[in-house]
Amino acid sequence: MSIFLRKLSVSNRNSLLRVIAIASAGSGLLYANSNSNSRANVAVKVPVALQESLSLQWRITQYIFPCPSLLSSDQWQPGMLPLFSSRVGSAPSSDIKKDNSGAVGGDPKPCCNCLGRDTIANAAARVGPAVVNLSVPQGFYGITNGKSIGSGTIIDQDGTILTCAHVVVDFQGMRGSVKGKVDVTLQDGRTFEGTVVNADLHSDIAIVKIHSKTPLPTATLGSSSKLRPGDWVVAMGCPLSLQNTITAGIVSCVDRKSSDLGLGGIRREYLQTDCAINAGNSGGPLVNVDGEIIGVNIMKVLAADGLSFAVPVDSVFKIIQHFKKSGRVVRPWLGLKMVDLNEMIIAQLKERDNTFPNVNKGVLVPMVTPGSPADRAGFRPGDVVIEFDGKPVESIKEIIEIMGDRVGVPMKVAVKRAKDNLVTLTVIPEESKSDM
Repeated sequence: MSIFLRKLSVSNRNSLLRVIAIASAGSGLLYANSNSNSRANVAVKVPVALQESLSLQWRITQYIFPCPSLLSSDQWQPGMLPLFSSRVGSAPSSDIKKDNSGAVGGDPKPCCNCLGRDTIANAAARVGPAVVNLSVPQGFYGITNGKSIGSGTIIDQDGTILTCAHVVVDFQGMRGSVKGKVDVTLQDGRTFEGTVVNADLHSDIAIVKIHSKTPLPTATLGSSSKLRPGDWVVAMGCPLSLQNTITAGIVSCVDRKSSDLGLGGIRREYLQTDCAINAGNSGGPLVNVDGEIIGVNIMKVLAADGLSFAVPVDSVFKIIQHFKKSGRVVRPWLGLKMVDLNEMIIAQLKERDNTFPNVNKGVLVPMVTPGSPADRAGFRPGDVVIEFDGKPVESIKEIIEIMGDRVGVPMKVAVKRAKDNLVTLTVIPEESKSDM
């Protein structure tokens, strides 16, 4: 190689680059034919006259494409360009221990928060046996003329099934189930006649109950509070009555507002995912990679792909607690349209109107419903709520949590108005009507 290089013209830079390329290819052959314990190192001696230009390009390449871990930057010297350096089949370090316990297919256990080959399958396997197919007869005057299909999940050994309200109850009087009965089919082939125990039309959540003399598979409720956009999720159910159907995707948004979807009524938040769901998926579970239910699939956008929505399991848990306490969901109503404030919005509002109150956080009231509890309490458009029932607030969610299910209970509210006018109001929430 050295004799060949000496024959090259110093000015013939392209020829030298060709030689380097040939040497690189040769290094690959040397690597492929080396034994499992050998170490291959190949370098090319560069004439002094071309060292400066080539070493500059090498340094630039190193900056743009950093050296791999097997090739550290201190392995080369001026005039010597490293083309290949690696060890093949080296034995694992003595401080690395293999742990295949609990692994599927003999593979090592995946690291925490890593998505492995079996992650989705394992999550689906934990929940799958508890996912059921629901079929509800439809008709009127005792005449059955069809059926509604959906999915659900057994969440308790007593036969409690979590599903969607629109699957098992009549929303607008256009259809009805016969005597409130639901046909339930488990993945193991068992069939039961279920009864609709509770349903909440606002959240679209319902509870169906079945009775079994043999043990029932169950799924675990997780938490949706720590979900982030980009987290992997699995949608399970029985689309078009095709049982054991699983699709996977990611969380697209963790707090999609009902108003963003053009839905009226009480404010609601959904998990948005790109999981494929279809007719029959409604009521089925949305599952995290740990095999826990983190939502209930309820709808998709028909005119688009990859836009599916689920009720967060944290909201579902609160609804279930309401069912257990009073058999229905009690929602206080104030009659306020509210907007969360942040520093950017506050700065923009101050630019538009210098009389806007001097606040760092709070909830803006852009509209007050005439005749509502808030209207009677003296709320005005433009008020900024900074305290509710004696507690500082900076979001609508905090106000809802403070009210809980307290209806008819007076609550003190501190608001700031134009020119920093601080006012304390007393509002008495009413229970929300079903048509609100």
